[in-house]
Amino acid sequence: MGPVECVVLAFPGERLKVAAVTAFAELRRAGQVRLIDSLVVVKSVAGEVSTSELVEYEEYDEATAEIGPEVNLLGPEDAVEAAETLEAGSCALMLLVEHVWAERAAEAIREAGGRISGTVRIPPDHVDQARDAYREAALAAAGRS
Repeated sequence: MGPVECVVLAFPGERLKVAAVTAFAELRRAGQVRLIDSLVVVKSVAGEVSTSELVEYEEYDEATAEIGPEVNLLGPEDAVEAAETLEAGSCALMLLVEHVWAERAAEAIREAGGRISGTVRIPPDHVDQARDAYREAALAAAGRS
């Protein structure tokens, strides 16, 4: 298996947009990720937290049709933790995914006696800065050739 990660995608409003589910389904169909489990978390305007499964929503049927079986690993404790990151009147899609694209590298690392000893999630503003710096460096390199 490749690296596994739990990703919490937050959205305004108490209902997920079909486009968000479709975008993830496209990654799955392309073989980049494998969905192990998912959970929809809603934090009402009053601050009440509720959860549901993607399969409970008919509007996501087309997007989720080819996702495959899920294992119920995400539970109430995970939903509470995700809800702490949400504003009232919003929702989140929790995804427990395997990074299939990294599976062979992960196997080679394990065969060599190695392991992933930690990961760090880079904040979005830092990602923006890194993207801008990369673009500038690529333009500068192109200008030198």
